[in-house]
Parts: sequence; structure tokens; C-alpha cells
Amino acid sequence: MTLVKVNNRPANNLFEDFFNFPSVFGKHAFTGSPFHHPAVNIVEKAEGYHLDVAAAGYEKTDFKVNLENDLLTISAEKKEEKTNEQEKYVRREFTAQSFKRSFSLDEKIDAAGITAKYENGVLKLFLPKKAETAAPQKSIEIQ
Repeated sequence: MTLVKVNNRPANNLFEDFFNFPSVFGKHAFTGSPFHHPAVNIVEKAEGYHLDVAAAGYEKTDFKVNLENDLLTISAEKKEEKTNEQEKYVRREFTAQSFKRSFSLDEKIDAAGITAKYENGVLKLFLPKKAETAAPQKSIEIQ
């Protein structure tokens, strides 16, 4: 299984991109745009691969997991609307958090057996390995 790097970062300030300034409080220092890629742990075991995606704050329905042409794509989008009513005006703040991670799968993965479960802020995927087909053994008589 190979990690495919995906750059979902929007085109931002040239100054920021040139100097590669770090983010501040989860947002870019100059643009204020969110930049969120959850951490993914990948563990290989005899039966398959276990992927754990740290995605706290999402609901199960926020996720989409797709497999197309041996490319496994995990994405999520969460939209929140906050309303704060004060004297004679209403203020609305919209927040949208989204991410997309892609992984290239090799021929060892049994695509039909992939499972996913979301619990305690972690999206857990299991990618089973195909059963190894052993070459038939044959006893060859020496003449």
C-alpha cells in the first residue's frame, strides 16, 4: 500500500507560500483559511492493514470512503452554523472543515473485504490481504 500525497491547500498568499510560514491556531498566519489534514496511522499485520484516521469532531455521516481504480479516498466535510443574537442584530458564523486523503492500493489488498468503523473520534479502516494461493505441490519421481 502506498500513500498518495494530495495537496488540498488552496492557492494562498504568494508571500506565505514562498516563506512557508507555519500555521497559527490551526489557520494560516496571513490568510486565516483552515488547513486540516488528519493524522493517519497505518499498521501492517498478517491479515491486512489497519488505518486509523484521527478525526475528532466529525459525525459518521460526514465521511465518504471510496475505492476507484485501486485508489482509496477518505474524505469528510463538516459544516457548522453558529448564530449569536445580540442587541438588534444577528451575527452568523459559518465553519466548514473538510479533508481528503488518498492511498494507492496494490494487488495484495482484497478490495471487496474493506471495512470502516467510526468510534471515539477515530475512523478505523481494515484492508484485508488476499489469501495467498500456494503453488500446487507435486512430487517428481527421479528416473
